[in-house]
Formats: sequence, structure tokens, C-alpha cells
Amino acid sequence: MALEVDIKKRLPGFTLEVRLKAEDEIVGLLGASGSGKSMTLKCVAGVETPDEGVILLNGRPLFDSDRNINLPPQKRRVGYLFQSAALFPNMTVAQNILCVLKDKAPRAEKRRVVEDVLRRLGLEGLGDRYPAELSGGQRQRAALARILVTKPDIIMLDEPFSALDAYLRWQLEQEMRLVLRDFGGTSLFVSHDRDEVYRLCDSIAVLSGGRVAAAGDKWAIFNNPESFAACQLTGCKNISPARTAGENAVFAEDWGVTLRIQTPPREPVRYVGIRAHDLEPCRGGDGPNAFPCEVVEALRDTFSMVFLLRLAPGAKTLRLEMSREAYKALGGPPEYVRLPPEKLLPLTRD
Repeated sequence: MALEVDIKKRLPGFTLEVRLKAEDEIVGLLGASGSGKSMTLKCVAGVETPDEGVILLNGRPLFDSDRNINLPPQKRRVGYLFQSAALFPNMTVAQNILCVLKDKAPRAEKRRVVEDVLRRLGLEGLGDRYPAELSGGQRQRAALARILVTKPDIIMLDEPFSALDAYLRWQLEQEMRLVLRDFGGTSLFVSHDRDEVYRLCDSIAVLSGGRVAAAGDKWAIFNNPESFAACQLTGCKNISPARTAGENAVFAEDWGVTLRIQTPPREPVRYVGIRAHDLEPCRGGDGPNAFPCEVVEALRDTFSMVFLLRLAPGAKTLRLEMSREAYKALGGPPEYVRLPPEKLLPLTRD
């Protein structure tokens, strides 16, 4: 196991209690603001100190409260890219990179290393520029170049695209994906953007309230989140408190309907969810979980139609999303909607 984290840190009004394992892969830490994502990275980097626990990197203890081990940041071999690039403003890009090369190699060799990493990250010809003369994406790549030349055992990125516009975010995400694949070791990528995490990462750890609510293969978590927090943070727009209502059925309290589910979980169901694009508009009440619906509101999104639907008098609405082409084929707002049993997400935990 490349990285093992089992720590507890008490903060004012908040306790971080994270257990996390990662192989040589890109692991996305997904969670809302204040869930403990950045604090977890700071504890691994040595910027913050846990109250108790263990942090192992490639079998090497970075922190062990029982053995009184707490390596300083400079001895952890951790590459940490902050939300801001944190480049020295009074140094050129090349100087920013040279200053972290502490070996006794000849200056010409160090220059070759700098030129090589700038070429790898698409920054050729920019070594003599100062950070203020770079775009936001270029600054982030320069900061990543500075990390890579130190040959870290792990790379950690704390919302590196948050200050960029949509086009630059997408462009830098593609470049970052190639760099992290080429790195080949363990990478931790913090974000609250579920689409970003899903595209970039191999596996996901969902943090909620300072704890890991779900962890594992990204496909498995998106398709079977199991907990309310994981379901919500993976982008599900429709979640209702629920209770068992007979064999293979639950009653969705917010929506006022009884739903058949495909595979009941072993534990009692506490919530049920369905993603907005998994609702199926239909004509007539054919098939399981098909209900007449009241269209409360119809909205035009950039490339889709969004409908807020009510399935029972006084019930809370569900969100349905469909392409404009599908809406055109339907011939108007839905009169009936189906919640396919195989698309329902039975949730057993908060």
C-alpha cells in the first residue's frame, strides 16, 4: 500500500477522523467546503500535526503518535500544489524551479533539468518570465514543474483549478491528467467538483463532516453510493427519506409514492435517491414506478431541459433533466414519469 492514513485531529467545533488507503493511483478527495479535504492533505504534508494516529508513505512512517515520529515537511518527499501556485513573485520561473534543486550537480546540469521539465509541461520559452507575466494556467504548471523536479513520492493537489475560468480549467485538467499518469505514483486530488474528480481520478474518497463517508472505485461509488452524503456529493439531485414498505419496496416520504427497488440492501433503507437524468418521461402509466406527474416548473438549461415534477399532492418536487432533442421527440412536458427500479439508489447511512 503506497499511502496509509489513519489519523484524528480535533479542531474548534470539528474533529477530523480520516482512514484512507491509496495505491499508485490518482485518488480524488471529494467533499463540500469544511469537510476536511484540505486538512487531510496538510496533515500528510506535515503542515498540520494530527493529535493521534499514523501516516505511512511507501512503508515509511511520516507520522506515528505512538512512536513519537513526526517528520518535518522537507523530509517527507511530498509534492503539494496549493490552490494558489505559491511561486516566489520576485523570481523567474526558472529561478523558482532551480531554488528547490539542492543537490551538488553542476549548474549546467541543473539548467538541463529545468529546461526538460518546462518542455514536458508546455512552458518552453517561459523560463525567464516572472509569475505576474504568466496566465493562471501557466502559473499552476510552473508550480507543478517545481514539484516534479524534487522527485516526490506523492503528489497532492488542492483544488488547483479553482481560480481559473471554465476553458482554462478544462485545458489544464487534460494537461494535469497526462502529467499524473506519467508520474505513476500516488496522487491525491482535492475538489468539490464531482465531474472533475470522475474524469481525472481512478478512485474516490468522499469526505463528510471530517470522516470518509465512502471510498473505492469511482464507478462503484457513483453507481452505489450507499450513504446520503456520498449520494449528494456525487451529484444526485433527488434524495428522499425512505422506509421499507414490503418486499423489494420502499416508501419515499418526500415524494409521497411507494417504489419498487431492484436489489434491497442488507441494512434498513433510510433514504432513496435517483439521478435527474435517470427519470424517464413516458406516456401512460406503463411499467413499474410509473406515475402521473404535475409539472411545477420548466427551465431551459444550456443544452437541456429541466423539469420540477410533483408525484403526489403537497409532495416535494423531483428534478428531471433531458436533452432538448429528447424533449422535442416527447412533444411537450411529461405527463407521466417513470423511476426505473434499476436506477434507484437505496441508501442505508447518513
